[in-house]
Amino acid sequence: MLDGKTILVTGGTGSFGKKFTQMILDKYDIKKLIVFSRGELKQAEMKAKFDNHPKLRFFIGNVRDKERVYRAFDGVDIVIHAAALKRVPECEYNPFEAIKTNVNGAQNVIDAAIDKGIEKVVALSTDKAANPINLYGATKLCSDKLFTAGNAYAGGKNTKFGVVRYGNVMGSRGSVIPFFKKMKETGTLPITDTRMTRFWITLEDAVKLVLKALDEMQGGEIFVPKIPSMKVTDLAEAIAPECEHEVVGIRPGEKLHEVMIPRASSRHTIEFEDHYIIEPDYDWWGKENHPDGKKLEKEFEYNSGNNDQWLSVEEMRKLIEELD
Repeated sequence: MLDGKTILVTGGTGSFGKKFTQMILDKYDIKKLIVFSRGELKQAEMKAKFDNHPKLRFFIGNVRDKERVYRAFDGVDIVIHAAALKRVPECEYNPFEAIKTNVNGAQNVIDAAIDKGIEKVVALSTDKAANPINLYGATKLCSDKLFTAGNAYAGGKNTKFGVVRYGNVMGSRGSVIPFFKKMKETGTLPITDTRMTRFWITLEDAVKLVLKALDEMQGGEIFVPKIPSMKVTDLAEAIAPECEHEVVGIRPGEKLHEVMIPRASSRHTIEFEDHYIIEPDYDWWGKENHPDGKKLEKEFEYNSGNNDQWLSVEEMRKLIEELD
């Protein structure tokens, strides 16, 4: 699927970008992979980590800078858009900055992809974009809408846009695992609410979802994986069974349960064995594009609280050990 292709990853020095790079270099005979990101130090560290791999290129730039995005997209076949401001408290405190990166940056990627003749673009989303209650989720919902509509915006051009939406990524820089490990030295772990649940996915499975989207997308879909949920109290038990729990209350912008498919989207969502596809609700969408999908029941909602897959304490402990 990717052999002989030139691939660019925005935000490529992040947790996802590094895992994606590793798996692509291991699995495919690509022409080259371009890491597009802001920080020269992180690029230098990543270049050293991959031992100056001959098929890796590093391009300093920001998705906010439209001219730089256009320059980076020259000769590129496939774009994975992973760049974002994603920490909820920081986005709440710096809303204009979050909008510049997550919304305006998305539009720059879309414009450049169409004008430069990119074949496929897959944008990374988040469960917080479904029924958002914080600014980060709201900006990612806007981004999802932009990438979906980008397929119509492309007009006669052949560029296809798709989105993947998944939950908390184990091992990412925003994961609560390092925080809990640090806090266990105090003997007490802060728990926002004992009822709280979250979706959980590994970096490897996140990359596999992107590859599935690249393979199956017709343009306009949001791919949602079937992944397990976990209870925050169980995660705390898995990391530090000896610690007490202190309930500190839900922080601004947090939910008890995260949603990946809202009820309002169920009428145009189809189900497969290991994932769902939220189809675009536009008249240009061909209903025959995914004929094998099963229609969902009305009022269906896929959230981390009503999930039928759950990680046990022991399963989480094993995953964390493998991660270490």
